[in-house]
Amino acid sequence: MKTKNEAKISDITNTGEDADFRVSDYHHRTKHSLEKYAAGPGTLDWSMQPNAFRSYDGCSHLELPLNADKLTTSYAALYADDKITSKTMSLTNIGTLFELSLGLSSWKQYGPDKWALRCNPSSGNLHPTESYLINWDNTLLDSGIYHYRSDMHLLEQRSNISQEQSTSLSALANSQNGFIVGLSSIHWREAWKYGERAYRYCQLDVGHAIAAISYAAATLGWSVMHLDNISDEEINALLGLTDNESFDKAETEHPDALLYISNSHIDDEIAITSLVKQLCDFLDETKWIGQANILDHHPMHQWPIIDQVAKTTRKSETIKLENPYPSDKPQTLENKTNHSIQASNLIRQRRSAQAFDNSNTMTLETFYHMLDKLLPRNNTPWNSISLVPRTHLIFYLHRIEGLKPGLYALPRHTDAKTLLQKNMRKEFKWQEVEDCPKHIPLYELVTAISQNAARKLSCHQDIAADGAFCVSMLTEYKTALQQGDWHYRYLHWEAGILGHVMYLEAEAANMRGTGIGCFFDDSVHQILGIETDELQVVYHFTVGTPIVDQRLISLPPYTHLNR
Repeated sequence: MKTKNEAKISDITNTGEDADFRVSDYHHRTKHSLEKYAAGPGTLDWSMQPNAFRSYDGCSHLELPLNADKLTTSYAALYADDKITSKTMSLTNIGTLFELSLGLSSWKQYGPDKWALRCNPSSGNLHPTESYLINWDNTLLDSGIYHYRSDMHLLEQRSNISQEQSTSLSALANSQNGFIVGLSSIHWREAWKYGERAYRYCQLDVGHAIAAISYAAATLGWSVMHLDNISDEEINALLGLTDNESFDKAETEHPDALLYISNSHIDDEIAITSLVKQLCDFLDETKWIGQANILDHHPMHQWPIIDQVAKTTRKSETIKLENPYPSDKPQTLENKTNHSIQASNLIRQRRSAQAFDNSNTMTLETFYHMLDKLLPRNNTPWNSISLVPRTHLIFYLHRIEGLKPGLYALPRHTDAKTLLQKNMRKEFKWQEVEDCPKHIPLYELVTAISQNAARKLSCHQDIAADGAFCVSMLTEYKTALQQGDWHYRYLHWEAGILGHVMYLEAEAANMRGTGIGCFFDDSVHQILGIETDELQVVYHFTVGTPIVDQRLISLPPYTHLNR
């Protein structure tokens, strides 16, 4: 006999539509368990992998300069109170922004196989996130909407904005120099490998992309603001994602986010919102240029529930969220690790480790420095998006000098400790870690050898056990969804941003991180004593000393362009 929830899921599978479908139906359906994994393709033919790069045939191209090597901003400066001198708005610096956020970081080659790595991480290196530039300042480049091609580091012009319209938009911007970067997702890129769970991974990737843009902008002294009151319908209109002639048989793109980027402090969002509304009116009758390429000519599977959850989590126009981060920053730790490295170099050297040396440890100083950067405060990358802190970290500590192995918790807002205590095992001791900096709320839950648990919970992956630590990211799931199903996306974005911070902090400490999207959801909850939907795990992450595969050849990212 089917339970009510099982019957509902069955109906969705059969019809593809259900008026009562909620995001919680998708979330619970796509959990991995020790008994079975979420529905996926089972086997993969890597020779049939979808094209890694979207392009639009028939567009005019604008090559972007490659200038990141000339940027001298240190990684430590991205967090410093002293403001980085703002670079001018220019095509060269716009190129640097894209180069350091969504551009290629390297090529890898093994035998006849060759594949690209990018500055923004992605589950399985599949990269569902696409990006667009919206410009109305003719002194930078011709006004219009452009798609960014990371493989060629160029802009494809998808639409034009007239001189008259540009003048009107510039007036609305109220002297706030800037442009907009739009993000969208091609869900099929992830679904090809991960099946029904892919929507989760696409949203984690959006979080990573937002953080990558925030860090890249910071290297230029620029500000980033997520336009969180804008609807998905408006994003579609601005990026031309619903233009049937442009896509035809090509895989669709789904709207994610708009980021306003300026070389000065952004203090007039009302003006920027008015500008977006006016842009939508201008583009209502526009003729979109170019034909999207087909990424997979022979898809072998269909996962209709992904389209259903994407529809359910569509965001309408909302009231602007208040910035939840205090302007008076809590105490920060002095940079004593490798934070003097040039930011552009560190960003481009970021990799996902494939294996860790399980004999190496992390220093206590490095660990505390990383925790410090995970706290919500009004600086990079958190100042780019008004996310209410709802994600808290449970650490499986394996090899941290000076700390006993076991489970530890890092609640990320003042009321979170009480929430976690209420919903987790009563026998956890919640003991403040001795000598931990007072502004870092780190609590020891239980002393234990945690490697086997971390490995088992992370889909039996050795990398979760062989590093210095593994972490489960717990979100305030029930509270978030009570405010609307679209908050499901924001929960994953926050987790992706947290993962991105750990990626860069690991590199700065001469270590390496890896995001883990495969974990046994309810087994994690069982270990922690979580019995309700108040808290749910959405992401795992691990950091350690990497074992580098010497068989792989690393090649520079853009030597093929000869420019």
